[in-house]
Amino acid sequence: MDELQRYIYQLKFENAFLKNQGQAFEDMFSRIMGHAHAGDFQAVRPYGNKGDLKCDGYRASDKTVFQCYAPRSTKLDAMQKKVDADFNGAVGHWGNRMERWVFVHNDDAGLPADVTQQLIDLGAANSTVTLGQMSYTELFAIVMVLTQPQLVDLFGAAPTQTTLARLEFVELQPVITSIQRMEPDDNPPLTAPSPAKLQANDLSEAAAGLLRQGRRKEQLVERFLNQYPDPSFGEEIAQGFRDRYKTLRSDKLQPDIIFAELQQFAGGMTGLPERQAAVLAVMSYFFERCDIFEDQVEQGTTS
Repeated sequence: MDELQRYIYQLKFENAFLKNQGQAFEDMFSRIMGHAHAGDFQAVRPYGNKGDLKCDGYRASDKTVFQCYAPRSTKLDAMQKKVDADFNGAVGHWGNRMERWVFVHNDDAGLPADVTQQLIDLGAANSTVTLGQMSYTELFAIVMVLTQPQLVDLFGAAPTQTTLARLEFVELQPVITSIQRMEPDDNPPLTAPSPAKLQANDLSEAAAGLLRQGRRKEQLVERFLNQYPDPSFGEEIAQGFRDRYKTLRSDKLQPDIIFAELQQFAGGMTGLPERQAAVLAVMSYFFERCDIFEDQVEQGTTS
């Protein structure tokens, strides 16, 4: 796996983690753990009126019961009730088959202090069981040491640096022509952003890395637009990006989620690696030349 693929899989995992909720989050967790601990981890599904016996996954080697919790929004009271009910239920159902209990959640900012204390207290009251928690950081560490075939199975194929280097003009055409066309502004601002634009927008290193990689083929995008029969076509695409960005930003999405949605707008990061490489070139070109994300505000500047 080369640097470009690593950036892509980092972002694909991050977006899957932030977007998936409820059963979708549990399914993602089970697939990741199934690859990471093949033959050891067992996904557990509800069956009949017995449910899942307070277990979403079981790792036999260390007798660990995993319990997932991924609501749309986190509320302290609901989380504390969930922890109590699931842990005590697992103790009752699994007995000496459980030596570790891990609370898997989708709050990438970390558990509230009250819940952390609750886990400590539950562990002190149940000395035969070790309690723990897993979230973004722990799952990220697991995902990024998986083999390339495992990552492809989880998140699809990703272009390599060689794929990007071999990108030709012909592969760019269907990507650009498929982008939604919108009415342009009368006086569009198409100046290049400041060098600190990436940092100013709090994009992750993975997103920044993809844009840097895409810059290698920006000239193909420029050549395509210069040769296109309709001279306003490039501005129509630029305005489409601006409008899409404004909509996403108004929804108060995280920067990397906005980045992924703009990738989708540009053609998506699925399908043939050559097409994905072309999407990266398009994203990089319009990131540098139109209002996708914010330019840096210089310190000391006054209005």
